[in-house]
Amino acid sequence: MKKLLLIFLLSISFCYSQNNFSNRQIPSDTKVITNHSTNILGKKVSYSAEAGTQPVWDSKGNVIASLYYTYYKRTDIDDNSNRPIAFSFNGGPGSASIWMHLGYTGPYNLIIDDEGYPIQPYGYKSNPYSILDVADIVFVNPINVGFSRILKDMTKEEATKKFFGMKQDIQYLAEWISTFVTRSERWKSPKYLIGESYGGPRVMGLAYELQQVQWMHLNGVVLVSPADYEIGYDERGGILNSAIDFPYMTATAWYHKKLDDNLQNKSLLDVIDISEDFAYDKLLPALARGGSLENDEKSALAKEISSLIGINEDEVIRNNLNISTYFFWKELLRDEGYTVGRLDSRYKGIDSKDAGIYPEYNAEYDSWNHSFTPAMNSYVKEILNFQTDVKYNTYARGELSVRPWDTENYPIRRNFRLAIAQNPFLNILIQSGYYDGATTFSAGKFTIQQVDKSGRLSDRFTFKGYESGHMMYLRREDLQKSNQDLRDFILKTITNNIPAKY
Repeated sequence: MKKLLLIFLLSISFCYSQNNFSNRQIPSDTKVITNHSTNILGKKVSYSAEAGTQPVWDSKGNVIASLYYTYYKRTDIDDNSNRPIAFSFNGGPGSASIWMHLGYTGPYNLIIDDEGYPIQPYGYKSNPYSILDVADIVFVNPINVGFSRILKDMTKEEATKKFFGMKQDIQYLAEWISTFVTRSERWKSPKYLIGESYGGPRVMGLAYELQQVQWMHLNGVVLVSPADYEIGYDERGGILNSAIDFPYMTATAWYHKKLDDNLQNKSLLDVIDISEDFAYDKLLPALARGGSLENDEKSALAKEISSLIGINEDEVIRNNLNISTYFFWKELLRDEGYTVGRLDSRYKGIDSKDAGIYPEYNAEYDSWNHSFTPAMNSYVKEILNFQTDVKYNTYARGELSVRPWDTENYPIRRNFRLAIAQNPFLNILIQSGYYDGATTFSAGKFTIQQVDKSGRLSDRFTFKGYESGHMMYLRREDLQKSNQDLRDFILKTITNNIPAKY
């Protein structure tokens, strides 16, 4: 009997369900609608905000999960038959839509200073640059983030097979979007996907999946500081990785005034151009030659590398000309007693010791967490009037972790190119911060170069860079600029009486 009881208790402990208390069960299908008005670019905009949950079903029609979303819809226009709708995702994987929602395109923004640093008391304010004037927006939280939850007891292995992988994520989210578009009667609308960080490959994959399986064609995909999981699993790696990320280090060294005078006195874009040419024309071939380089060649290259990224020549030599980003974050300001941030190199950190080859923590990451989570928890209840005792998960951690994440055998780039080639209406906007060391602006460019190796679709891609980091929109100047770039992209790609043909 004791043995049977033990087995029963163990089986319960392995169930992968967040619902430990019945009074904390999130409804599978509910919504709360509130009405608001705001000023965007100096003009009044009236809109409704729909905060709710929509089910995820299995193949037999059983509800197995529910996704929390917020849908902003402009209400002061008579005809919305050709009004765009954008679905917005953050990344992680395992990150809520909080960042894009309260940081970038939504009608409210975080209270921060003009450079993006948190201010107390925490809170939110109207966003005068939101794209809500030209497009309705749906902020989607995948499984286990925000208030989204698995509602069926399942093991971690079962959850991974259903939800926690590149292919799985794309498949269930495509089905969810299709259902949402049907429910909200938006099939006629021009449709856009916006994805930040891991949200980049997510929306790249969704463009193909929606087209092939849901018969839904898009007008635009926006990649905000995009990651590229194929980069880590195919031809990019090692020395190629170093060459791709090199211009980011130049940009960061320029920001912290660590370059030689002849470069420091140039504009940021000028030094980036110089660094990009050096990275591909000199650094990459030199790293490929490895130990066959003559000492005088190595010394000359070390001097040039040092001048371009602000790292001492001796350190460059000791690292075989190959400076990793994590060593760069530790080394660049070591003599001043600081590290620089990973996601935003404008931020400084203080380690317990100056020695070491990588920072002890990410300064920008902890800074952002200060302000976003308190603001979102207040906003959901005070503005959206969505009431629940379920915890808002900024990240999927602990027993709700989405790791390990299955990244095997899903050709994101190939499928994305097919989606673009098969749909003449589909255009791409890439937005990157020059001081983002996690998903560097130069890696974003590289991704697109590899998606369209022939260059025959190049007129469909637009790249925009900003003088900030991963969340470039936190800096007020770039919040305005990035929203305007997105607004212009949407208005440019709405088609009227134009046939879909080459």
